[in-house]
Amino acid sequence: MRPRVGPAAGLLALVILLVACSQRTETSGPKAPETTAVTNGSVVQEYSVPAGSRPHDVAPASDGTVWFTAQGKGELGRLDPRTGTSTSVSLGTGSAPHGVIVGPDGAPWVTDSGLNAIVRVDPATGEVRRFDLPADRPDANLNTAVFDAKKVSWFTGQNGIYGRVEPSSGRVEVFDAPRGPGPYGIAATPDGAVYYASLAGNHLARVDTTTARATVVEPPTPNQGARRVWPDSRGRVWVSEWNVGKVAAYEPGTGRWREWQLPGSRPQAYAVYVDEADQVWLSDFGSNALVRFDPAQEKFTSVPLPSKPGNIRQILGRPGEVWGAESAADKLVVVRTR
Repeated sequence: MRPRVGPAAGLLALVILLVACSQRTETSGPKAPETTAVTNGSVVQEYSVPAGSRPHDVAPASDGTVWFTAQGKGELGRLDPRTGTSTSVSLGTGSAPHGVIVGPDGAPWVTDSGLNAIVRVDPATGEVRRFDLPADRPDANLNTAVFDAKKVSWFTGQNGIYGRVEPSSGRVEVFDAPRGPGPYGIAATPDGAVYYASLAGNHLARVDTTTARATVVEPPTPNQGARRVWPDSRGRVWVSEWNVGKVAAYEPGTGRWREWQLPGSRPQAYAVYVDEADQVWLSDFGSNALVRFDPAQEKFTSVPLPSKPGNIRQILGRPGEVWGAESAADKLVVVRTR
């Protein structure tokens, strides 16, 4: 593991203040979403976002709005499902935002591969604060972030790195991934442990948040293409296995793995998310659907997407709602489970 820390000037986050009227733009949208009832009693709804957005990740906020990365426009978008309209924040020249999450401070935090930086956007003012990676770590291909129990942000880069940001000091540290390229999805378990999935490396890794050392955890299926991870309330780590169309569960306490094949002839499990009822949700490119897995019954239920193709690359939610970004359709989609 080889830590790299930026020079003293770079340790302080670069703060960029933009004039609100030029930064936040109102975008017309449908006043009501397209609605389709599904067989399991849920309702699936789609919301259009500006053409060319290519939304990659979503992050529902506590006020009912939904943040999304408009990767095609270099912007952070915010959808209001009550009106169907969205606003946007420009993240800067060269921006190509990938992931977005809502931090402990209530603000959206973005992993921006184009800027090679972690970006925080003030939800009230639209102020953009940028945490640049060290100069000797260019083109990390930043992917996803998560906050640990100490409110430190951990992030991944597919070009063989993972790292952390200390928000209060602006300190950014970057570490070499144990097997090089691949770090992709990342999540924190209820006890504060951090895990990431390595797509190119075909493994799960546990990060010690004290020493910052990553330890490889081998899934049972070789070359499975572990893509994203998410914990449940018991601390099990769920993994979407892209190459083999499976969902896997790892139990840290026992080291036990289990895997289940998604339904269909050619499933491709991209994203994974576990809701408040410990139901496991996956996006399946092969069937153009969101797929719910009930671990207690070991049963899959498919929720077809109205748009074809949808290509949901990430899933997040809040109680009663499971949200996805349909990158191929320029839409956000929600399955309402209550």
